[in-house]
Order: sequence, then C-alpha cells, then structure tokens
Amino acid sequence: QVQLVESGGGSVQAGGSLRLSCVASGYTYNNYYMAWFRQAPGKKREGVATIYTGGGYTNYAGSVRGRFTVSLDNAKNTLYLQMNSLKPEDTAMYYCAADERPAVKDRPADYKYWGQGTQIFVSS
Repeated sequence: QVQLVESGGGSVQAGGSLRLSCVASGYTYNNYYMAWFRQAPGKKREGVATIYTGGGYTNYAGSVRGRFTVSLDNAKNTLYLQMNSLKPEDTAMYYCAADERPAVKDRPADYKYWGQGTQIFVSS
C-alpha cells in the first residue's frame, strides 16, 4: 500500500523558514514525479514544486521560486521542501503527492498518491 507521510508544518513569523518532509513507502520509489501542493482556505489546490526521482527535473510555481527549494534523499525515500522568506500568503495546508507520469506536473488531478497534509501558518 502506497503511503506518503508529511511532517514539519507549524507556525512561523513572516521572513522565517520551515522545512517539510515527506516519507514515501509501498511503491518503487524510482522514476516517479513527486510534488508539493498547497491549499489555502477557500482556494483551489495549487502546485508549489515538482521533482523527478530519476533526476534532471525540478520546477517551481512563480510565487515561490527563489524562496523554496525542493529536494530528495533517495536513500531515505524522502522528499523535502525548504521554505525560506516565508510570507503570510504562504499560509496553507501543504500536501505531498506522487505519480509515475502526471500529464501536467502541477495539476493535482494528475497525481495518484497523496499524503494527509501538514499545516503551515505564517504570521505577519
């Protein structure tokens, strides 16, 4: 059974940093696209960052580029999201997702596997 388990959420002041982790299990980890999405209250779920476990691909939403860094520790089957210079508008539930071949890499509907989410709150 595929499992994605996020951790690392919490509350932070604007300008601060947090690191999210997502541990994957139950499937062949190699050659998957893994992504972070977020959803704020009353808003649609949006892509934040995507990375390919086989290497050679990362992508970021424009709103986080230069502030967030997505990375992998393949030995630990773990996806990370380092978030720096956080802003109040980054407040949301953050989800980890995985799929072998998402047709559109920042579209939630194209990802088969999801974690339960971890909440980030950034105060001004």
